[in-house]
Amino acid sequence: MHPVKQIAARDAPLVERLRKICLGLPEAGERLSHGEPTWFAGKGKVFAMLDNHHHGSRHLSVWLPQPRDGQETLIEADPERFFRPPYVGPSGWVGVVLDSKPDWKMVQRLVRDAFAFVATKKLLAQLDSPDVPQSAASARLPASRGSAVPPASGGSARVPASRGSARVPASRGSARRGGPPPLGPGAGSRKVRA
Repeated sequence: MHPVKQIAARDAPLVERLRKICLGLPEAGERLSHGEPTWFAGKGKVFAMLDNHHHGSRHLSVWLPQPRDGQETLIEADPERFFRPPYVGPSGWVGVVLDSKPDWKMVQRLVRDAFAFVATKKLLAQLDSPDVPQSAASARLPASRGSAVPPASGGSARVPASRGSARVPASRGSARRGGPPPLGPGAGSRKVRA
């Protein structure tokens, strides 16, 4: 079991902003996985994982599932902002650096796209609802639905448009499509009560 890593005071506002983006999506939930906040699409797959300087990483970042071509396009566009994360990178995930003044509308769009990439048809229908913040829409986000992480302890890239909330075949996220690994509630995660 991985220990829960405290969020540094300087990183806490960034994590809260990311949390609001993630929990603003339909039926999104947060649990700890590998000691870090992780967000799930409904009761299904992971769509965002916080990298809180995991194993000595120099940046606070979020890891997001992307189609393989999306990962490559982002990294090629700005290798200082995007990277191939350990463990899940070979499955198409991309790391997005958060602690060097990211374009938060871009982060919101990428999180939304990651959600759409793993979401069920039911969640995709809810994602298209006018009540859900759209990609690159206003920064006004719904209030957080709670947190699985204890409170904190004592330049943007020009990115090509991604696939947005386009419909994806039912095999989304499967190994044969090169999608993200099947991380879910039973894959190394545990539910944490806030």
